[in-house]
Amino acid sequence: MPGQKTLYIRYFAQLAEALGCREECLDSDAATTGELLDELRARGTPWSSELARQPLLIAVNQVMAHADTPLQADDEVAFMPPVSGG
Repeated sequence: MPGQKTLYIRYFAQLAEALGCREECLDSDAATTGELLDELRARGTPWSSELARQPLLIAVNQVMAHADTPLQADDEVAFMPPVSGG
């Protein structure tokens, strides 16, 4: 398929627990992290609700990213809830 690429997805903390998944390899047409989020949310519950929570931190290849960050084949994309400390 044109535009399709393999992405390595990692989920952290409460997000991983809620989704029942810490990592996966995914073939995707997503051009940006925002499109990837839309694709993952389309899976339905619990993906749609858990990945809609704000704020959600995103990293691509261990660099903080935004919804418009472009994706390339073999990128590692991490999704994590914000970390708070005291």
